[in-house]
Amino acid sequence: MEQALLDKVPSLDLAEFTSGDPERKAKFVADLGAAFNNIGFVAIKNHGLNEELRHNLYSSVERFFKQPEEVKKKYEFPELHGQRGYIGKGKETAKGFKVADLKEFYHVGQPDPEGTMFKNIFPEEVPEFQRYTQQVYSTFENTGKTLLRAIAIYLELPEDYFEDKVRNGDSILRALHYFPIENPDLLPEGAVRAAAHGDINLITLLMGASAEGLEVLRRDGEWIAITALPDQIVVNVGDMLDRLTNHKLKSTIHRVVNPPREKMGTSRYSIPFFMHPRGDMNLTSLESCIDEQHPKLYTDMTAGEFLDERLRELGLKK
Repeated sequence: MEQALLDKVPSLDLAEFTSGDPERKAKFVADLGAAFNNIGFVAIKNHGLNEELRHNLYSSVERFFKQPEEVKKKYEFPELHGQRGYIGKGKETAKGFKVADLKEFYHVGQPDPEGTMFKNIFPEEVPEFQRYTQQVYSTFENTGKTLLRAIAIYLELPEDYFEDKVRNGDSILRALHYFPIENPDLLPEGAVRAAAHGDINLITLLMGASAEGLEVLRRDGEWIAITALPDQIVVNVGDMLDRLTNHKLKSTIHRVVNPPREKMGTSRYSIPFFMHPRGDMNLTSLESCIDEQHPKLYTDMTAGEFLDERLRELGLKK
């Protein structure tokens, strides 16, 4: 079983968890936990996103990024630390790397932010951008909450353990554009579309991208290509959930490699949903995940403190 899971990303049906059948629900929980223990990624069917909405979302995102630089920069505000609006080329560098990723992106957060949470910024030149990003945001937030219920059961926590922690959380929908490279010979050494990294959040939900390139580092050290089928999304564990479970559920390292030289002049679009909790969530590792064989790995901190630390490491916050 473990070797089979290591060889490929397992595919699960979320309808099994919500079926009302205790046996089907329990099997989904066990299979999800096993996948997150081993490779950290799983493909999910019946996730709530339909093909029409996905197509409309990608069309609006592509329309925004094809605009002139001066138009896009109207929506870039450094004081927001990359948490809302447009983030330009060369602004994010993966933790531990010195060369910035070859990408630009746009962040959409909670439609009705509370407290000190930043408000959304939307491009007036692409009015449908707001409609489709917010629809997908709401869809994936609900799907994420359902998956977190399954994760809670797997961890032998109350099924609603995460509910109050992610209510109006700091989740982000990221519209990514890996821009064309017209002259690959002039790239800085080591420059790639997205250097190897783990995600910051609890879990990430990713619909199929417009092109190949995503790779996952398997536990045996081999990189394997990941492509979501049209009716699936790919879900992976983020660093916050890794910390909470003392590395029982593993935040898998992944990257986006450069395309073959003959395709370097083409764009790649990708739209992940990063499921974040509220900033005051305590990420102290669960006692149930600590024992003599698995000593505590992480210092105690809140989700907000961890996010702040990572934003500084990425160069988005000074």
